[in-house]
Amino acid sequence: MSSKKKYSYKYLALNLKASVVKRFRAFSKKVAKPQSEALDVMLDFFEWHGIDPSQKFTKSIIQEILKNRERTNTSIKRNEATIAIIRDIEINQTKPNNAMLLSLFGANATDEKPKRKERKNIEHTDGKPKDIEITVPKIRYERLAEKMKNLRKNHGYILDKVELIKGNFGKEYLKLNISISELEKFKRTLKN
Repeated sequence: MSSKKKYSYKYLALNLKASVVKRFRAFSKKVAKPQSEALDVMLDFFEWHGIDPSQKFTKSIIQEILKNRERTNTSIKRNEATIAIIRDIEINQTKPNNAMLLSLFGANATDEKPKRKERKNIEHTDGKPKDIEITVPKIRYERLAEKMKNLRKNHGYILDKVELIKGNFGKEYLKLNISISELEKFKRTLKN
């Protein structure tokens, strides 16, 4: 009779305390059926996250979570910026070139209406306003909207830091409770 091989890999033994083995067996039942697979998953976890089990666990986990969050935020911002650049290229470069090529070869070029229009009233020499349509590319509009949002946030922050001081003598005055570095930062942002 020939005996069937149950597993295709070799087994090695480890000397562990009985309490540790019982604890590990209970853990491996929760995680995976074979104990070797449970140990493999644990080792992968520690290697992947760069965690040293002998260090304080909570500090290293929190630091890892914060690093991962920062990485995902920056990658999302980069992806959004790339998409905005591609849209701008599409609007400002590709579509006009295609229209010129189509008109050059005699095909009918489709005239698309711009997405955003702004009307300006310009005084004519005879005193009547003349309507002029100005198109604004979507990426510029989005950038201006983002700048406006940041300006509102910054001004709200400054207004929250203003407090009314009532003196014993003289008039009331307003006091701004921000540091000099914050003031310099706001000055730089306004100049840019």
